[in-house]
Amino acid sequence: MAMKVKEVAELASISVRTLHHYDEIGLLTPDEVTSAGYRLYSDANLETLQQILFFRELDFSLKEIKSIITNPSFDREEALQMHRRILLEKRQRLDQMIATIDRSVLHMRGEIHMTTKEQFEGFDFSKNPYEQEARERWGDEAVEKANQKLQGKSAQEQKALSDEMNEIYTRLAALRHSDPASNEAQAGIAEWYAYLNNMGNYSPEAFRGLGQMYVDDERFTRNIDQFGEGLAMFMRDAMAVFADRKS
Repeated sequence: MAMKVKEVAELASISVRTLHHYDEIGLLTPDEVTSAGYRLYSDANLETLQQILFFRELDFSLKEIKSIITNPSFDREEALQMHRRILLEKRQRLDQMIATIDRSVLHMRGEIHMTTKEQFEGFDFSKNPYEQEARERWGDEAVEKANQKLQGKSAQEQKALSDEMNEIYTRLAALRHSDPASNEAQAGIAEWYAYLNNMGNYSPEAFRGLGQMYVDDERFTRNIDQFGEGLAMFMRDAMAVFADRKS
């Protein structure tokens, strides 16, 4: 049964203006518009809106969302599973922070004692299971410089970097069935290249080598493919194209 724009806005707890904007930019166009100009949304439109709102919850831009959901390889069920996993991880991080806040309040009141380590539980970004491989491939000096950059940042900045990394992986996962040389894929890989160079110093060739490691080392593959099966291979191919063009 088709629904009018006001009904959809109330159902999804968003404004009518937001729905009008989604229509104007081609993100969510209602399946029917009456002769009187009323927008009518179908069940399929509502399913698309649900996806849009899930991506918005994960801080994707409208431009990114449009690129993802209009991709011919976009799989709605797969996307929902991805949303669920990421939201569970987000909930776990929030639960950890809430617990730390609660204990900090008790600590301030003198009811309990917290060590400095306990005050930052849930904000540990110092461990990297792949650091040894990085040292072996690029040398201790490169790794130490990257670690110094990371250690020089506050806990909040380190968390923001971790969140940014997960967001980039998520965006790339949504594109992994597309051509690695496509504009969308290369734009996503450019974000990954910029992110890595914010932490270290990767030449195009080092970037290519890192991509190959994503496939050669099963630990890398397993970790990356948590965001979507085949992501590691897609990133390797897209990183090789990026390196060729960059060189």
